[in-house]
Amino acid sequence: MVISSAPQPQPSRALLSFLQQKMGLSENAINLGLRQAALEQAPLPVVLWSFGLLNLSQYQDVLDWQHQQI
Repeated sequence: MVISSAPQPQPSRALLSFLQQKMGLSENAINLGLRQAALEQAPLPVVLWSFGLLNLSQYQDVLDWQHQQI
């Protein structure tokens, strides 16, 4: 569990689409991640990685993608 003291912003539609289309996550996996991220107040990619839904390489790809979106 990764509990944060500050609420995290809702993930963007673009991130959710990236996770599903490029990372190959199912809608169920993303929904599980969203529920757990809200519960833990943690970033969605961290939760997905901690649950084993993303491997370390995929997690890095998500972080790189997010950095490019800024």
